[in-house]
Amino acid sequence: MEESWLAIYEALPYLLKGSAVTIGLVAGALALGLILGIPMAINQVYGNKYIKIIISFYVWFFRGIPVLVLLFLFYFGLFVLLGLDLSAFKAGILVLGLRSAAYQSQIFRGSIQSLGEGQMLASLSLGMSKIQAIWNIILPQAIRISLPGWSNEYSIILKDSAVTYAIGLMEIMTRGKFIATRTFKPMPIYLICALIFLILTYGGVKLLSELEKKVRIPGFGNKGEGN
Repeated sequence: MEESWLAIYEALPYLLKGSAVTIGLVAGALALGLILGIPMAINQVYGNKYIKIIISFYVWFFRGIPVLVLLFLFYFGLFVLLGLDLSAFKAGILVLGLRSAAYQSQIFRGSIQSLGEGQMLASLSLGMSKIQAIWNIILPQAIRISLPGWSNEYSIILKDSAVTYAIGLMEIMTRGKFIATRTFKPMPIYLICALIFLILTYGGVKLLSELEKKVRIPGFGNKGEGN
């Protein structure tokens, strides 16, 4: 037992450095998914049929292939063919972000459609262009409504980030595996890795939950609160 505690004590600083890499990876992927997901959602609702077909194929592709396969396909395949010399960190952000964009686009699409056509018609009748209506009326509401689903996407990316050990990224699991191999103490090391993931998941979801409460629209959402 003392040896296990000693192994945890000695490994903790090294693992915490890995958690910083994981947080950066998740933040980058979540941001990329947001930047790509919102325009995709808008075009799925208001775009022409050809754009809708392209986006539907994109969503189908990235939602249908496991994360590990996507990492290998891009990092060892597509990026090499394109001559891109990306670090494991940048490649991880790109792959997880592209995959997250497929999921986030559906979250935002559902939120936009939940508003109905009435608000768009009302905005157009007031003299707004379609773009102005989307930017000033539709999106502010849709993004707020999307926050519960978006919070869930954070925890999904966080858990998917563990798979990036396969391309050599020095995140939590890669460092944990390295220490476990050297110390021959896999159980305490992997337990502390699991604890770090639980803390990161709970902390991130809690922060997003507080944000959701602050920006909640009265009358919308599960609680339908009017105050």
